[in-house]
Amino acid sequence: MRQYSTDLTPPWKKPKPVPEVAADAGLVVEELGTGFCGAVIRCEKTAQGPTVTLEDRFGKHRVFPMEPRGFLLEGRPVTLVRPAAGPGAAVRPSRTASGSVAVPGARARVARAGRIYVEGRHDAELVERVWGDDLRIEGVVVEYLEGIDDLPAIVAEFSPGPDARLGVLVDHLVPGSKESRIAAEIGSGHALVVGHPYIDVWEAVKPSSVGIEAWPRVPRGQDWKTGVCRALGWPENTGAAWQRILGSVRSYKDLQPELLGRVEELIDFVTHP
Repeated sequence: MRQYSTDLTPPWKKPKPVPEVAADAGLVVEELGTGFCGAVIRCEKTAQGPTVTLEDRFGKHRVFPMEPRGFLLEGRPVTLVRPAAGPGAAVRPSRTASGSVAVPGARARVARAGRIYVEGRHDAELVERVWGDDLRIEGVVVEYLEGIDDLPAIVAEFSPGPDARLGVLVDHLVPGSKESRIAAEIGSGHALVVGHPYIDVWEAVKPSSVGIEAWPRVPRGQDWKTGVCRALGWPENTGAAWQRILGSVRSYKDLQPELLGRVEELIDFVTHP
């Protein structure tokens, strides 16, 4: 006699099998139920079953059960399983220059409509140096302006909106400065202008990282960068001086907190409408 399965569920209603993926260090997944996205930092065996701890880019930890079809990897459902190291093995993911969890082999995300604008090329290169890996994963493009005198018109032309937020990083954003007056003209709720107090982004690099005691004071009326080179006894070649400064930056630890906080604020603004 022909044998029939006791499972009478129609084939089109049965869930399709999904791949099992080892929860290795640094693997970035999204928990299906909450939408929490983070990198794997720990797997543990509990009385209720295995769990995985995820850490998001802001350092927040969440623990989730490793249930079948419980996570998304690059937008596709997967079942996380314990790595070969076994239960209870702590993993130590490597870090990017910004201090966030590194994602080995991660592909750059398709660029968002939102953007981050910075004042000049040096600002852009410094942001890329420290936050480049994070920005590629988040799909955020950084563009530099030739100064901010025309910032209101530039923001109006960009036309920021809910799905295309604009963040702007400004040098020397202190009360009473020209920069503060220009920034005050930006009225869009979908544009955020923040800044650091330094005359130039060079000053946002810690003097100890560059190998100097302090950034020199340059008298008014002098080109600030040229004046810095003179005061430090460097050749008056600002391009070469910048490469020397940029080369001294290896991670966020080489930057002043007044810049770190503002860049993180912009990334969060652009990526979390």
